[in-house]
Amino acid sequence: MATWLAELNARGVDPVAMLPAPLLLPAPEEGWLRGEVGGQAIVRGRSAGFADEARLTELIVGDAEPVTLARDEVWRAAAIAAAAWPLDLRQGRFARRTRRAIDWALVRRLALLVAMILLATLAIDLVRIARYALGADTLEVRAEAVARQGLPRGAGDGDAARMLGERLSRLRGPGSGFSRTAAAVYQIVQAVPDSEVTALDFQPTGALRVSLSIAGEGQANTVKTQLERAGFTVTSGVFQQSGGRLTGDLTVAP
Repeated sequence: MATWLAELNARGVDPVAMLPAPLLLPAPEEGWLRGEVGGQAIVRGRSAGFADEARLTELIVGDAEPVTLARDEVWRAAAIAAAAWPLDLRQGRFARRTRRAIDWALVRRLALLVAMILLATLAIDLVRIARYALGADTLEVRAEAVARQGLPRGAGDGDAARMLGERLSRLRGPGSGFSRTAAAVYQIVQAVPDSEVTALDFQPTGALRVSLSIAGEGQANTVKTQLERAGFTVTSGVFQQSGGRLTGDLTVAP
């Protein structure tokens, strides 16, 4: 096989397939057929094929005499076998190597498809960005409208969120604001037995002056300590004894 393929390649021939010569003869229904292919006589039976050599042929066919085919019959049978070969000897390391050509049309179609996918992805991102931008603008408009509702009439034009923040700051007061400071004071005083708030005075500085009526000095110290733990600066005034209770003021600052 290697020698045959080398000889053919030297002549510029790369055969698609290589068939055993006996298979170029037609398969007989019975007996044996003899023909000449490429200057060599061959014999074929129903289940065997071989080169026609005197001693070999006699051992295989026995008393049966092969029927000799005319040259035209051999060529017709060879043409049929070459069109749909029953066995190809070019297998394994003798198999024909096929060169894979680049299908440029397919490459162009794939490149176009990739470009379309990229464009579609970009379009999706642009649509998403546009939707987010539109949604953000809508939310800003709604926030502006809500902030306007919290402003007094005649507040004028300007940044509604900023003006609302300024108004809330004025309502809340400086520092921690009146509400937060008073809530902390009431929560702590209510937790101390025999203690009550008698008056509150919120200062422009953000400090809250708390007037207390307590059972004794221990309760006053407890209230002061708890307020300091809550994050306030507490200044104690002078407490006086009156009617069996102590009264005095604490200044609670941020």
